[in-house]
Amino acid sequence: MCRMSNIAASTNAPAPVESRSLIDEVISTVASGGVHERLRILQRVTDLFIAGSRGYSDQQIAVFDDVLQQLSADIEVKARAKLANQLAGVSNAPPKLTRSLAFDDEITVAAPVLIRSERLTDADLIENASTKSQEHLLAIAQRLKLSEQVTDVLVERGDHRVVHKVARNKGAHFSLAGYGRLTVRAQHDRKLMMVLGQRGDIPRQHFLKLLENASAAVRAKLEALNPRAAAEIRYAVDDVATSIQHEVRAASPEHAAAARNAYFRFRTHPVVEANVHGSARTQEFEKAVVALSKLGNFPVDLVERALLDEHEDMILILSKAAGCSWTTARELTLMRAAGRKLTPDDLANAFERYKMLSEDTARNIVKFYGRRMELHKRKLAHVDKVRAAKPAAKAAKRKQPVARASAPAEGATPRI
Repeated sequence: MCRMSNIAASTNAPAPVESRSLIDEVISTVASGGVHERLRILQRVTDLFIAGSRGYSDQQIAVFDDVLQQLSADIEVKARAKLANQLAGVSNAPPKLTRSLAFDDEITVAAPVLIRSERLTDADLIENASTKSQEHLLAIAQRLKLSEQVTDVLVERGDHRVVHKVARNKGAHFSLAGYGRLTVRAQHDRKLMMVLGQRGDIPRQHFLKLLENASAAVRAKLEALNPRAAAEIRYAVDDVATSIQHEVRAASPEHAAAARNAYFRFRTHPVVEANVHGSARTQEFEKAVVALSKLGNFPVDLVERALLDEHEDMILILSKAAGCSWTTARELTLMRAAGRKLTPDDLANAFERYKMLSEDTARNIVKFYGRRMELHKRKLAHVDKVRAAKPAAKAAKRKQPVARASAPAEGATPRI
């Protein structure tokens, strides 16, 4: 405690005499334990710290840390909340006290620090999010910046409010696994689906997965209303999904980079199975899509959908049609983009199906889907052509002279 007497002499803090008298008060107040006096001195020491905080060394801050912790022990919630609000915005606030306030069970105390304090490390935030209440998680979700490690915990443990809050946070960064969990949660949460769809940093494979989930939701509702038109509804929804898929891919820098890289790589060396296997093993979605589509001469749309499908059948068909071994097919089915949770028994069953499937049969299935996609592309091109022609037709119509109405015949009754 007496170490505080050196603070004023070596910083821009208040005068030495005032500081020494304050230190004497601190020592006597802590010793006597009077609540009101303790609160009065706590406020004075807090003001003293904030006034000269920029000039204090780490050693001097440590002295304040010890004193403020001793003064704030066992005080009422309202006083702790006031202290938390005062220190939350101080960049070099006493670290131990800050952490203690952040882990306070009372959210009115913890929230200001969890939301604003720069003193809390990622380790502090991860521990807090892993052990404290949903209110604490909600406060963390509002921080200006959040690392992938922190958001992983928020997405894993957070309730509906927490997940929505962190998904809307533009300063939050998500790992591939975090985005995967958010995409799964969005399957039954349309608002979350919309929030995720608006994030500029969402990986394209997860955006496409959102699209597939949204299509499934729309399809289910429409089919429930009109069961007789189920087949037409499926086709119509798939058409919409495919057209959006084209737009997303065209605007994707990741896909453009993968395609450009593949162009230069495969211009001199033909694509081989190892290119597909390596990309799948390292979870590089774009590279795996491009490599498999080039190896088997498949439409990119078909490969993307197969890799994102929760069921592994289509990716097994494409792998077999491309002449891949089970080792490569296995890596493709285990890619995280689809969110498949395959057990050892599932993989064993998939292996048996893969052995029984012939390359000719697989190629015939792929040709069928390829023809369907080609028809769809022609349909989209026709629709685009019609849409483009409509404004021109309207403009031409506006330029035509308006025909004048002929005068009514003599004795006839004019029409109103």
